[in-house]
Amino acid sequence: SAPRSPKKCVSPTTIDVKSIKSSYDDVRSDSSLTQWAIFKYNEDSIITCALRGSSFDEFRAQFRPDERSFGYLRMMTGDEMSKRLKFVLITWVGPEVGVIQRAKISIDKALVKSVISNFALELQIENEADLDLDLFQQSLAKCGGANYGTGEKGI
Repeated sequence: SAPRSPKKCVSPTTIDVKSIKSSYDDVRSDSSLTQWAIFKYNEDSIITCALRGSSFDEFRAQFRPDERSFGYLRMMTGDEMSKRLKFVLITWVGPEVGVIQRAKISIDKALVKSVISNFALELQIENEADLDLDLFQQSLAKCGGANYGTGEKGI
């Protein structure tokens, strides 16, 4: 009989705690202009900070259809009477990601959440159309409790 080819093993995922923690602290800092951080897998299956920035359009552009990644986003919520800073943790699983990689995402997310522990909203997104700032604002408003606004906008 012919020799069998070896089975392809999936590398266990690890995280670059220092890189993730540094980015997490930067996004959370009131003295920083950084509004978001993106965490991606490097070639050795290590999740590390890939990029930080301040523009939502730039944030949105980081999620590719063939990859899994995580985003941490700083957002201002509330009404004209009470502004509150909230954080969103996004797990991205692109539509072209394979079955095994999809299956691993919950385990990998737990690793990321061991460092990124403070967020008001957690979303798993698999579709580019759902990477929408208004959708995030609406979701934060729903989970944020009562709004005591005057009903007037632009104050």
